[in-house]
Amino acid sequence: MSREILLKAVDLTKRFGGLTAVNGIHLEWARNEIHAVIGPNGAGKSTLTHLLSGDLAPTSGRVELLGQDITGHTPESISLSGLGRSFQKTNVFLPLTVWENVRLSAQARRTPSPANPLAWLYKAQSDRTTHDLALAALEMTQLLDRLEVQAQHLSHGEQRQLEIAMCLATQPQVLLLDEPLAGMGTAEAERMIDLLGRLKPDHAVLLVEHDMDAVFALADVLSVMVNGQLIASGTVDEIRAHPEVQAAYLGEVGA
Repeated sequence: MSREILLKAVDLTKRFGGLTAVNGIHLEWARNEIHAVIGPNGAGKSTLTHLLSGDLAPTSGRVELLGQDITGHTPESISLSGLGRSFQKTNVFLPLTVWENVRLSAQARRTPSPANPLAWLYKAQSDRTTHDLALAALEMTQLLDRLEVQAQHLSHGEQRQLEIAMCLATQPQVLLLDEPLAGMGTAEAERMIDLLGRLKPDHAVLLVEHDMDAVFALADVLSVMVNGQLIASGTVDEIRAHPEVQAAYLGEVGA
């Protein structure tokens, strides 16, 4: 079966002065796959996600989303083109309710167009499209019973679920998830792992995560970065057995 490539990094490089943070990366992310990127601190993983999402401009190379070159596009434009992103630090509106957070994200899809130039004038409360997008995102993330709770009163794990719900409300086809399990206890981590597995059929997922048990359980493809370079990419079994990966990062885990 052929893979449907939704996101591609082509010879992607980022230099900060004399430091090369990302060096000539070639990677692809396909629908119905979780493609995890791992590596020690300072490997360039976060810089890579910034380049893919438009938060940083590459020094050279390009990024393709849904077959279109999006290199140099703004994060807002890239989001509207079908990419959703979560960050290492939870990024939600704490004083607002769960429903208000997700509804605001859904409203981002109601942008003016030649066919609908008055989109910004719709009342969010009565707009069926916004309502349905928000509701579907909350159902997927299992937050329907928390609609009226202010985000600041959610647990850490629920706030991470909410951030993903906000991404889903923008109808992305690609999800960039930066350490979604960070700081979670066992029960919260299990819920997040279940959620990520349910997201896979309709999305290409880039997962940056330090919880190796979760990575091994979830990843269809696993790529390893060290010092800004890609040293290996393959299945979990291939990466676990890779001697250079063992030496650089996994240690006894791959033995």
